[in-house]
Amino acid sequence: MPINLVIAVTNGDWFNMLRQQPNRAEVNFWAPPAANFRVLQPGEIFLFKLHAPRNVIVGGGIFAYTNALPCSLAWEAFREANGARSAQEMRARIALYRRVDPGHRSDFEIGCRILTQPFFFAEADWILAPASWASNIVAFKTYSTGDADGLALWDAVNERMNRPGLPGMAEEPARLGEPQLIRPRLGQGAFRVLVTDIYNRRCAIMQERTLPALEAAHIRPYGDGGENEARNGLLLRRDIHSLFDAGYVPVTPDLRFEVSRRIKEELDNGRHY
Repeated sequence: MPINLVIAVTNGDWFNMLRQQPNRAEVNFWAPPAANFRVLQPGEIFLFKLHAPRNVIVGGGIFAYTNALPCSLAWEAFREANGARSAQEMRARIALYRRVDPGHRSDFEIGCRILTQPFFFAEADWILAPASWASNIVAFKTYSTGDADGLALWDAVNERMNRPGLPGMAEEPARLGEPQLIRPRLGQGAFRVLVTDIYNRRCAIMQERTLPALEAAHIRPYGDGGENEARNGLLLRRDIHSLFDAGYVPVTPDLRFEVSRRIKEELDNGRHY
């Protein structure tokens, strides 16, 4: 079955910062929001190309998820994996692209392409963009392994990923082999965004819709072997998340939300909950 690959034009500052920070499990490739970014399915390849005239592919990642998010939530979920050193730096870049005053206080909405297992090639291994890449492309272009250019891209990326010591990998990269989907290993940021969407951006208990007040909770704690998977997530208001993690408001095996007597016995409070 043919597999799609996207080549996307990257900001040089974004790329340079991230390639200097090895062992990242995920990155957020952000761009202007686009509701129609449906060219990849989870497990396909997303590649980075520098701005012209440097028409070279310099790295990539495994596509996991896409969504439009307020920049504040994108920062909270991914922090430096947004390719910026601070929320202020990220906002300043967005303001520059939007051509608005850097002091603008709007919580800009951005399109997030969430990538797992990111990789960054050494400069000697950069890949020339295919001849079919047009100089006027400013966002991205999709290729398929069912076509000659797409298959050549797959083979070039595969050959580099099979080399030991690939810069930027959090762990040993997947061996691509024949064109195939690669199971994305979700990081904490991708988990948060996915769970936020599954619950339609509402607290599972209180139906609160104020995004900055909501957090993705692990049903089975990550430190105890719980995975960053949709089935292991709940979207909760921050205070309920804190109580949930402390065991004061557990969810039973039959999916009932309970308020433990401990909340009154130990805290002499909790009537509200």
